[in-house]
Order: sequence, then structure tokens, then C-alpha cells
Amino acid sequence: MSASAVKNATALPGRRGLRRSRLARPSEFVAESLLLFAALSAVAITLGIVFILVRESAAFFTHVPIVDFLTDIQWTPLFESPRYGILPLLAGTLTVSLVALAFAVPVGTITAVYLSEFASPRLRETVKPVLELLSGVPTVVFGYFALLFVTPLLQKLVPGLPGFNMLGPGIVIGIMIVPYISSLSEDAMRAVPMHLREASFAMGASRLQTAVRVVLPAATSGVVASYILAVSRAVGETMVVAIAAGQQPNLTFDPTEAAATITAFIVQVAMGDLPHGSIGYQSIFAAGLTLFLLTLSFNVLGWFVRRRYREAY
Repeated sequence: MSASAVKNATALPGRRGLRRSRLARPSEFVAESLLLFAALSAVAITLGIVFILVRESAAFFTHVPIVDFLTDIQWTPLFESPRYGILPLLAGTLTVSLVALAFAVPVGTITAVYLSEFASPRLRETVKPVLELLSGVPTVVFGYFALLFVTPLLQKLVPGLPGFNMLGPGIVIGIMIVPYISSLSEDAMRAVPMHLREASFAMGASRLQTAVRVVLPAATSGVVASYILAVSRAVGETMVVAIAAGQQPNLTFDPTEAAATITAFIVQVAMGDLPHGSIGYQSIFAAGLTLFLLTLSFNVLGWFVRRRYREAY
């Protein structure tokens, strides 16, 4: 074979590759443009929500001093002499969320540890999708499940428990957010390098000791992220508390009592109990802004915790 033929043969694949890359560039540009549009859309929607909340809340605070909003212990926007203290709604929201987390954090974490370190691959691939199916159940179904099943069951264990209370909805919300904790935590623990487990086994540690003292601490950032997501989901839950917790604002942290949450009040007003544009109607935006800031504070706290305990392998 002559030198020119060899040269042409070696140059042909390079030319074909260059031609293919040129043909692929338009499709890559379209894909990148769509991804950029999706990202910017998410940012724009978030900014739009914040703008609406701030604008409507500013109109509300021109009539209600922010000090009274933060310190008053009564929330009665439907009364003849309305009072707009956010503390009863905030207490109900935090109480329900704490009950949910008290159930979901240990159950979800233990489930994640078992699926990651002890379950067989076949069992893991079966149980994990089943748990994640809970996220697809409508929250209205969970609300009536709390009202018609969990609460009567709790009334047999807690004498005098009223029909509307924060304990039953809190437990049901905890059941709802278990998949968030178990799935994300299991993924974080599976991402821990195997050589850490092997080193622990070489030191004579058991599988349980390795899981609790090596794998779980190494996956702290991912586990904390799952907790923060679960907190945000619990704080923002609407239908379960609106159906089973009652809609009477009550400044209490006793989960056996009935109380309203921020989301339950928003649902109540959005159904048309107050005229559009009134101070009572604008109060839902002030309550929504409070809920937004509460969720944002949890996310910021989680970001700092993940940054503090993040491990790079």
C-alpha cells in the first residue's frame, strides 16, 4: 500500500467523526437550551411566588402591625372583632410536624439501614419501590385514614381523645414521609465506599456496629438532606390536617388537642369564607409568607449541616 493510501485511510475515520460531531451539535444545542429553559423556569416561578407573597403581605401589614402579627395569641379573622396573631397557627403546624418527625425519623432511618446493610438485593429491590408507592397515594385518602381509622384506634389507647386532634394526623403524616427518609438515606448509605466497611470488618466489628458507627456517620450529609426534605413535606402538608386536625386555631403544643395549622387556615379561607381583597383574605398571604420563611429556614439550616458534615470520597 502506498503512503498516500495509508494517509487517506487514517484520515477517513477522523473526518467521519468530525462530520458526526457537526451533525450532533444542533441536537446538543437544543437539549442544552431546553435544560437551561427548565432551570430558568423553576427560578422564575419561585421568584414569582415570592413576589406575590411579599406584595399581598405588604398590603396586609399596612392594616395589621407586624408586632401584633408575631406576638398576639389569638387568630380570629372571621370574628366581628378580628385578631391576627400567627402564634396559634404556628404552634399547630410545629406540633403536627414534630409528631410526624418523631414517627418518621426513627422508622425511616432504621428502614434505610436495613435495606442498605442487611437486606438481600432481591428484597431491597422489592421493598423500596413498595415504600415509594406511598408517595403516590392522594393526601385526601390519608386524611380520611387519619380521621376514620387512626383516631378511633388512638381513642382506645388514649381515653378522652377528641375526634379532632393533632396526634392522629401527625402519625399519618409521619407514615407519608417515611419513604422520603428511607429512600434518600438508603441511597446515601449505599454510596459509602465499600473499603470503609471492609476496614471495619477487619477490625472485628459486626455488621450492626459497622452500619451504625461507620456507614451511617459517613452518610450524614445525605441522611440530613432526607430529614430536611421530610420536615418541609410535613410542614407543608394540607389535606390531612384540614380533615383530621380541626380548623379551630388553638395555642397549644399538646398533640391530643384539636388545632389548626397554617395550611389548614389557607384552605379554609380559599373556600370563600372571606371576600376577595379584604384584610382577612390578605391574611392567607401573610400566613403563606410565614410558612415559606419557616421552610426556607429549615433548608438553610440543612445546607449548613450538610456542608459541615459532608464527606468526599
